[in-house]
Amino acid sequence: MKKYFAIVAMVAACTFGMTPSVVAQDEVADEAAATEQVVDSAEAVVDSVAEEAPVVEETVAPVEEEQGLHKTLKTKFIEGNAGFMSLVAIALVLGLAFCIERVIYLSLAQVNTRKFLASLREKVEANKLNEAIDFCAGTRGPVAQVSKKAMQCLASEDQNDIATIERTINTEAEVQGAYLEENCSWITLFIAMAPSLGFLGTVIGMVQAFDDIERAGDISPTVVAGGMKVALITTIFGIIVALVLQVFYNYILSRIEALNSNMEETAMSLLDMCVKSPKCKK
Repeated sequence: MKKYFAIVAMVAACTFGMTPSVVAQDEVADEAAATEQVVDSAEAVVDSVAEEAPVVEETVAPVEEEQGLHKTLKTKFIEGNAGFMSLVAIALVLGLAFCIERVIYLSLAQVNTRKFLASLREKVEANKLNEAIDFCAGTRGPVAQVSKKAMQCLASEDQNDIATIERTINTEAEVQGAYLEENCSWITLFIAMAPSLGFLGTVIGMVQAFDDIERAGDISPTVVAGGMKVALITTIFGIIVALVLQVFYNYILSRIEALNSNMEETAMSLLDMCVKSPKCKK
């Protein structure tokens, strides 16, 4: 009996001694599982942020670049001595104004020469000179103006000889050519003025650099940099303005040459019409 109670006591002691250790092991296992879940969640968040980060950079980077370019241009304009940079900007604006005016005028002066001469020839051959004059007056451009003068001479009684008609055509062609080249001299003026203003800013910037050297009593990059920056910036902007205006000017000259060629072709056709007309004195 005493042995039986001794065995029961030993079994109970072992049971109660193992229970706290088992509970402790279960708690440690639960904490490890919770820690692993937190680590997995953190890694998932980091992966999602890493995947989304390039998209954010792609959308934000162009905005920053655009703002940087605008800010850079504004800064360079101010650094290039606002007085001379304003003069260069005025030269650009005025030069472009004359260029646009010439382009519009020459575009309106352009007509279908062959179609115009075909319609005019039909009226001259039908001896409808008054209708031919009205047709020329209702058509824009130098070709129509030259044709109008020729038709007026042909319809008159004292100026309808071929020599007078030819002289009138040549005179009117010269007048219309002068109208085509009107205001082109202003464009050439601004083309020459823009780089000249830039070079003037260069000279002034160099003088400013030498003044800074004299005041400092030492030649160093920091002393010379300010004046040299002004000199280079004004020169660059002046050359850019001249190049832009030169492109427009060459285009305008090409349109003027095309219209002059049309007037020469029209003059030959008009002389042929007048010679074949019964109203012309041979």
